[in-house]
Amino acid sequence: MQVLKKKPEVLAPAGTLEKLKTAIYYGADAVYIGGNAYGLRSRAGNFSYEEMQEGVAFAKKHEANVYVAANMVAHEGDMKGAGDFFRTIRDIGVRAVIVSDPALIETCMIEAPGLPIHLSTQSSATNYETLNFWKQEGLERVVLAREVGMDEIKEIRNHTDVEIEAFIHGAMCISYSGRCTLSNHMSARDANRGGCSQSCRWKYDLFELEHQGVCQAYTDEETDEPFSMSAVDMSMIHHIPDFIENGVDSLKIEGRMKSIHYVSTVANVYRKAVDSYCEDPAHFTFQKAWEDELWKVAQRELSTGFYYGTPNEQQQLFGRRRKIPVYKFVGQVLEYNDASKIATVQQRNSFSVGDKVEFYGPGFTHVYQTINQMWNDEGEPIERAAHPMMKVRVQMDAPVKPFDMMRKAK
Repeated sequence: MQVLKKKPEVLAPAGTLEKLKTAIYYGADAVYIGGNAYGLRSRAGNFSYEEMQEGVAFAKKHEANVYVAANMVAHEGDMKGAGDFFRTIRDIGVRAVIVSDPALIETCMIEAPGLPIHLSTQSSATNYETLNFWKQEGLERVVLAREVGMDEIKEIRNHTDVEIEAFIHGAMCISYSGRCTLSNHMSARDANRGGCSQSCRWKYDLFELEHQGVCQAYTDEETDEPFSMSAVDMSMIHHIPDFIENGVDSLKIEGRMKSIHYVSTVANVYRKAVDSYCEDPAHFTFQKAWEDELWKVAQRELSTGFYYGTPNEQQQLFGRRRKIPVYKFVGQVLEYNDASKIATVQQRNSFSVGDKVEFYGPGFTHVYQTINQMWNDEGEPIERAAHPMMKVRVQMDAPVKPFDMMRKAK
């Protein structure tokens, strides 16, 4: 079947209410959050019903959607209260719920009719027959497994009209579709019920077990570097046209536990790239500045995951890593006075007079300057903003806006 191409949704993570507002302000069409149960990020700042209500109201005001992840693997006893949970978030106005467990899917359908369901990536949907099955079951959208290639996406789209969501940026689980039990064995925390301790990212070494219980360590003599079992992160910024041309409906960014620095930067970049392509596909030109921006919040090396072939050892974290440019998020603009050219900044990390800083904002705006003068909240000149969350007034060379972020190179 021929499906008309449309502008895809930019879907950002929101681990807290602050991150939700930041993601939407920086261009996300939708955000996904966790509630107080049934999710896979127990350590994220999951939302109470009251916070969810505020977040949904904010999103609707900005013509954005909120999805709730309830994608745990349910054991005996975990289903208790699920019906009330789904009904409550439906009545709050959540746009859809993301689920993987068939029992939770059925419970949602029966107990909360009218709440759309999206199939979680944890369910490993990798072919159009699977997508059509879930469509027949009443699901609105399927989040593809990260192991699906771009050619497979094209084939899937040619045989189904169910909505397709695909990951475009963020961490990659070393296990198939995130179904891993390392954490269960190593730290007694169930990865598929929200407690993953990310055992694959721990540092490991090799040992030879000798007689009488004596162990000898073996390391790479050249690097003497411990290794992990984890993958590098995904970044598909170079390949946004492929997603759009192959009919992907939602472009998903991973990272509900990441900072507002990460969320704002990544949402900003992909918003710009998607808009640029959709405005004029025939004359679209990739901007290196988009990639450079993503490296400012990169925590690991970046790759294209499974989209253009099976990852090899270069896409895994073995041995010494190449240096990654690291920037420190140091503040957020609260207000700006045009007459005095002074910005009021809320401190998030220490910065000082003489520091070279960068302000960035929605729409991919950037202002670079050296801090020459600043004052505390009482109007006293200071040399350093050292106290967490303190308000600082900074003399600006160019205007900035509330919600703009401030960072400096480490």
